[in-house]
Amino acid sequence: MAHEFSFRWIRIAVIGAALALSTLSAQAQFICGGHSDLVAGLARAFQQKQIGYGVVGQAAIVEIYVSASGTWSMLVTDVNGRSCIFATGDGWENTAMAAAQGI
Repeated sequence: MAHEFSFRWIRIAVIGAALALSTLSAQAQFICGGHSDLVAGLARAFQQKQIGYGVVGQAAIVEIYVSASGTWSMLVTDVNGRSCIFATGDGWENTAMAAAQGI
């Protein structure tokens, strides 16, 4: 029960953020386009590769792309097939790999 509850709140947060982001000014617009074009751009410009993805209910798919240097991008694709780079940053740490190694 608690597991379902937390996932529901995550879905609500992502949907709410997506709705809020759609109303931002032109200055703060996200990069949107075809999924394959965005993925190719992340690979070409930042050498980022997909390390995982998750499904947000029936609303979207969230993918994380990371480079060896630690840059990362979050790509969100909605049910209509629209893909947008939702967030980017530096200093990615792969905690799942560290946990598997017992670090």
